[in-house]
Amino acid sequence: MDLKQIHELIKIVNKSNIGEISIEDKDGKVTIRQKEEPVVTHIPAPTHQIYHTAPPPQQSPPVSAPPATPAAPAATPVADKLITVKSPMIGTFYRRTSPDKPALADVGQAVAPGKVLCIIEAMKLFNEIECEISGTIVKVLVEDASPVEFDQPLFLVDPTA
Repeated sequence: MDLKQIHELIKIVNKSNIGEISIEDKDGKVTIRQKEEPVVTHIPAPTHQIYHTAPPPQQSPPVSAPPATPAAPAATPVADKLITVKSPMIGTFYRRTSPDKPALADVGQAVAPGKVLCIIEAMKLFNEIECEISGTIVKVLVEDASPVEFDQPLFLVDPTA
């Protein structure tokens, strides 16, 4: 195979969806592979669900216990008002676009529909997960660079803030 034929093969591979081609003849073997570049796909976060937590069962205090004092008001929002942003796919959860960049979304940060919260890598594709609601991030439920499952909670968002 001469150099002109190899150049023609390279042009054909570049214009097509072929990832790799190998050709062998009496003179030798030629293998041409396309460079793989990461593809970023925008996927909106799945519909949010509101978690309602039931109060713990009431237990009567022991007879010798002093009367209970009223509890201080909670510093965090009430759990039944929080909206959970869940993973729309299986993959690896990333909070940053690269290791040297700041987190896309952090606790206390205001978010709005269309705001990218995180990236989930699935099969060499980097999918940006966007927020569908307005509010404030209360908690990040997943560690950076850890695997996530479909429908796994990622963030808790307070829509009233």
